[in-house]
Amino acid sequence: MSQTTVVPFVVAGTEIEGLKVLQAKQITDERGTVREFYRESSFLEAGLPSLGPWLQVNVTETRQGALRGLHGEEMFKLVAVVEGEAFGAYFDARPDSPSRGKVVTVRLVKGTQVLVPKGVCNGFQSVSPGVTQYLYCFDQEWRTGMAGVAVNPLDPDLGIAWPLPVDVSDPGLISVKDASAPFAAEVTG
Repeated sequence: MSQTTVVPFVVAGTEIEGLKVLQAKQITDERGTVREFYRESSFLEAGLPSLGPWLQVNVTETRQGALRGLHGEEMFKLVAVVEGEAFGAYFDARPDSPSRGKVVTVRLVKGTQVLVPKGVCNGFQSVSPGVTQYLYCFDQEWRTGMAGVAVNPLDPDLGIAWPLPVDVSDPGLISVKDASAPFAAEVTG
C-alpha cells in the first residue's frame, strides 16, 4: 500500500518588506521527496512576483562554519539549501524601504526557501557537518560593477548571532572581501 504525503506551498512575510520565507510544496512517498522549487502559477496566486525566466542559477558548496555574504545586488534571488543546513541572514539596505536597517534570520533546511528582493543583502553560514549545497536563482545575470551593496556580516550593530564562530583571519571561513566590507552604518548613512 502506497503512502503519500503532500505538504502545501506556504508563504510567510518577515519584518523586511518583500522578504518572504517559503515552504516548498513537496510530495513524499516510499521513493523519497519531490519539491517544487519554483512554480510560476503558485507564485502569482500567492501575490509574489514572476521570477522567470531565470537568467542565472548558481550552486555553492560551503564547508561547515564558512560564511558567505552579506550581498545586496539589484536582482531578485530565490535561495534554498539542497543538501545540508544553513543559517540565513538578510539585511535591508534599500534607501527608500520602510524596513531599512532591519535584519531577519532564517534556519534554512530542505524545503525552506527565501525570496530576497532587489537590494536586500543576503548571506548565510553553513552549519552542517561536511558541506552545505546552497542554490541561488537570479532574475538577472551577475556582472562586475552591477548596482548593489555589500555589508560586513560580522558588524556587531547588525546583531546577527552566527551559530558557529568565525575567525576573520581564516579565508576558509570568510573571504577577505566579505570581512573587509563596510559596516551597515556606512552603507545606510
